[in-house]
Amino acid sequence: MASQIEDLTPTADRVLLRRMDTESETTAGGIIIPDNAQEIGDAAEVMAVGPGEPIGGKPGERDPMDVSVGDTVLINRHAGTEIEAGGLTYLVVREKDILARVE
Repeated sequence: MASQIEDLTPTADRVLLRRMDTESETTAGGIIIPDNAQEIGDAAEVMAVGPGEPIGGKPGERDPMDVSVGDTVLINRHAGTEIEAGGLTYLVVREKDILARVE
């Protein structure tokens, strides 16, 4: 799947996500996302991460991102912008729109 999105690189504090099925949410590590968490937001897999928001000081300094490629996160159902690439739909959100990382 990475080859379908290799040309998409989020900027600043943006994150490229792929929504997960809402029927039976189980992470790769075997963690089941409870129904009440699914009602709060949608589960998504992090596909790409921007370099972080620029911060004051030296040129090139950036605020580090809290999520990494492969993480499972919960997001607000109405957050972000949907885009299509390689016949699949992805979502671009700002890091602040991520509600939680599923450990």
